[in-house]
Amino acid sequence: MAETGDTEKTVNHVVIVGGGTAGWMTAAGLASMLGPTGLQISLVESEAIGVVGVGEATLPHIKLFNDTIGVDEAEFMAATSATFKLGIEFVNWGRKGDSYIHPFGEFGLPNDGVAFHQYWRKFADQEGVGPLDDYSLPVVACRLGKFQQPSEDPRSVLSTYRYAYQFDALQYAPFMRAHAEARGVTRLEGKVVDVALDPESGAVASLTLEDGRNVEGDLFVDCTGFFGLLIEKALETGYDDWSEWLPADRAVAVPCESAGPILPYTRATAHEAGWSWRIPLQHRTGNGHVYSSQFLSDDDARTTLLDGLEGDALADPRILRFVTGKRRKLWNRNVVAIGLSGGFLEPLESTSIFLIQEGITKLLELFPATLDCSVEINEYNHWMDLQFERIRDFLVLHYNATERDDSDFWRHMRTMGVPDSLQQRLELFEAHGHVSAYEHGLFLVPSWIAVLIGQRRVPAGYDQRVDRLPDEQIRQHLNGLRAHMRRAAESMPDHGEFLSRYAKMSAAA
Repeated sequence: MAETGDTEKTVNHVVIVGGGTAGWMTAAGLASMLGPTGLQISLVESEAIGVVGVGEATLPHIKLFNDTIGVDEAEFMAATSATFKLGIEFVNWGRKGDSYIHPFGEFGLPNDGVAFHQYWRKFADQEGVGPLDDYSLPVVACRLGKFQQPSEDPRSVLSTYRYAYQFDALQYAPFMRAHAEARGVTRLEGKVVDVALDPESGAVASLTLEDGRNVEGDLFVDCTGFFGLLIEKALETGYDDWSEWLPADRAVAVPCESAGPILPYTRATAHEAGWSWRIPLQHRTGNGHVYSSQFLSDDDARTTLLDGLEGDALADPRILRFVTGKRRKLWNRNVVAIGLSGGFLEPLESTSIFLIQEGITKLLELFPATLDCSVEINEYNHWMDLQFERIRDFLVLHYNATERDDSDFWRHMRTMGVPDSLQQRLELFEAHGHVSAYEHGLFLVPSWIAVLIGQRRVPAGYDQRVDRLPDEQIRQHLNGLRAHMRRAAESMPDHGEFLSRYAKMSAAA
C-alpha cells in the first residue's frame, strides 16, 4: 500500500475475490471507468469452485451499464444467446387462472398530471373498457410476440417503454471477463485458503492462495456468493434475515429444449408453495422452481418443475439453498460485498443483476482516494440498504396481494404481517388508487400499479380530478388509446425475426 502522510493509505490496488457474473461485472466496470487513472485491478478465482450462474433475466438498467462501459449490444447478445425482454408475465398469482404482465413501460398516457390508471379505474367495470394491460404498449407487444427498439421521439407511443435482456449467465461472465482483461484486469487462478487481517484496523491485509502465493491489496471486493468469504467469514459482518416476509428458501433449476416461438418476456407461474420461472433464450429455455421448504419437499418441488417443462431437459436439476436478506453492512472496513455475498432477495422480479450493477455504480461514484473513507462507507451502506428494503417490499407485495387460499403456503402469505413501509403504501392505494413515488428506488409507480391491479387489488375510489372531464370524452379517449396501442404493437416485427437479423447467436456461444 502506498502512503500519503503517516496514516492515510491510498487505494492503488483493488482485489476482487470470486468470478462469475458479479466478479467479472465488477472488474469490467472498474477497469472501464477507473482503469485509465492507473488503478490496479486483480481478480482471484478458482476453476474448481463452481458459479451459481443466476441472473438469466434482467431489468432495463443493464442496458445503461453495458452502454456505459462500452459494450456493443448486438455483439453481447450474440455471444450470450440473448433475447429481448419487455416485461414479466405473472400467472396464477391473484387467483388460479389469472395472468397479467408487469411491463417495462407506462400504462396509457398521463393527462393534466393525473395518472392514466385513475381514468381507467372509473370505467373499469363497464363493458368494452378491457383490462389495464390493453393500455400498455409493451404488454400488447408481449402478447403478440413482437419487438422493436423504442423510438427516441417523445411524441411517439413507441417511446413509452424500455427493454431488458434474457441471457445465458454462464456465457455472460466470460464475455465480461474478456471485456475486463482487455482493459488491464489481471486474473489470478487459485483458491483462497487464508485471509489475513490487519491487527490494528481489523481490515483485510492479504489473501493466501492454495499454492502459497500471497495477494495484497488496498480495497477488496467480495464476490464469493452466498459463502461470503471476506465480508462474513473474515469480518463477521452479520446478516439481516428477511425470511419472516419472504420464506422461500430454495430453488431447483434446469434448462430445457426450446419449444414454440421465442417470446420477449419472462414468465413467473405461482404453484402450491412458491412459483416457477420460464426464461426463453436463443438456444434453450431456462426453468426453475422457487419454493419454501417449510411447505414443500425437495422431491415434490423437483417433480413440479420437471412436469411443467415445455421441452426435454438438458441437464439434471440442481437445488440452490438461500436465506432472503442482506448483510448488515455491504461495505465493512475495506471490503465491499457485491452480488450474492451482499444479500439475496429471490429472483421473482429479476433484481439480482440490478443489485450487482447498483453496487458497482455506487462504488464508482464513491470510490475513495484513501482508506480513511468512513463518510463514503456510510453513504454506500445507506444507499444499498434503501435499495434492498424497497425491493423487499415490492416482492412481498406479490405474495401478500392474493386471493388464493388453496394451500397452507398461500393462506400464510395472504394473512401474514408485512413491513410497515409496505402497509402504508397499500392503505393509500386501496383508498384512492395513489402510489407514493419514491425519490430513490428501483420500482416506479407503473410497476406497483401493474402488480396491484394485476392481482385484483383494485382501489375503492379514484382521483377526483378525473371528474373534471365529461364521461363520454374519457370513454372515447380510452377506446382510441386502446386501438392505437394495438395497431402500434401489430406494426412491430416478430421478436424471433428481429433477433435473427440483429443479434443471432454466435457459433461460439
